[in-house]
Amino acid sequence: MQVEKELMTNEQNFDKQLIEWRRHLHRHPELSFQEEETARFVAETLRRFEGVSIQTGVGRTGVVATITNGPGKTVAIRADMDALPIQETNNHGYASKNHGVMHACGHDAHTAILLGAAQLLSERSSNGSFTGTIKLLFQPAEEATDAEGLSGAPRMMAEGVLDGVESIIALHVCPWHDVGVIQVNEGYSMASVDVFHAEIRGTGGHGGYPHLGTDPIWMLGSVLQTFYSMPTRRLSPLDTAVASIGEIRTGTASNVIPEVVSVTGSIRAYSPEVREQMILEVEKAFQIVVPLGGSYDFTVVRGEPALNNDGSVTQIIKDTVREVDATILIEEGPFGLGGEDFGYMAQAVPGAMFFLGCALPDGIRRDLHTSQFDIDERCLPIGVNILVESALAILNRSDS
Repeated sequence: MQVEKELMTNEQNFDKQLIEWRRHLHRHPELSFQEEETARFVAETLRRFEGVSIQTGVGRTGVVATITNGPGKTVAIRADMDALPIQETNNHGYASKNHGVMHACGHDAHTAILLGAAQLLSERSSNGSFTGTIKLLFQPAEEATDAEGLSGAPRMMAEGVLDGVESIIALHVCPWHDVGVIQVNEGYSMASVDVFHAEIRGTGGHGGYPHLGTDPIWMLGSVLQTFYSMPTRRLSPLDTAVASIGEIRTGTASNVIPEVVSVTGSIRAYSPEVREQMILEVEKAFQIVVPLGGSYDFTVVRGEPALNNDGSVTQIIKDTVREVDATILIEEGPFGLGGEDFGYMAQAVPGAMFFLGCALPDGIRRDLHTSQFDIDERCLPIGVNILVESALAILNRSDS
């Protein structure tokens, strides 16, 4: 009975520690490639754990913790650390203290969960529970790119963080599932994300004499009609893809027909083939301005690839969940057309991400990337246990 009480107390203390870490991080969010204090907090916390080798400044502001216990395989677990340029509207006691910056995508939870995994793996290593190496990747800049168009994942990979790694796993909190539910998917699960910028050019002119010039706003009407009909007439209904326009800029006065209309949007797809087709089709929508007397420029900035979850790693996660807690509900299906730069890592080595249910039971929609986003913190220890036990299962797997 005394042993059971001690185990329960230890578990409660661990859960409390996870919450404290997460709330500290939530109070002090930092934008992409600016995670200086976050990285410092992560490194200082990691130094409390025995047998953890720590490397800082990886990929500019990333942290890598390595736990090695004898020869064997190398497995990596990744969590992202950056926040978003959003002003938080929650009024709880751990709301963001940094004006206009908020952990609205759960990266504070991801970081706290990986710190918890580091603590448990340190303990497992000390008592000889596994052999091999586990690398914990605290990644900066999942949400944005630098001047060279690179986010945190490729920046860390360029410094060799995946050298020798045989498999990698990650998680993402999921507000459309309750605590006690995870979502998994084998194969393409999140989209590639490319950003396009186009300019439609005319001659402009006086608002009272439109017949004397060419009007790019008038041309835009035909572009939009073609653009928004493209998915139903140019792509197979079986393809997973979408293109959206997020910004249109033009004009300076009510009586001036502008010379240029600027259009910016995103292109998202699952398969590489459809990704390339989508880029071509979006440009075709702008080509329609040529017979209307205009011209156009069209450029694409390529972002992260689609997240392609490895089948064997996904199966290990599912098997692990059933062993860790048979009451956890496993939902299967792709995660949607959001982007994740973990796709770079899963493209380089066999890897998989799962979505961790985190919805608060208050009936309020708290979607990702919104000012009221928050989580049910009971999901934190669930995430830790799944990551830890999945990593150990991969280390112990017999690849015969």
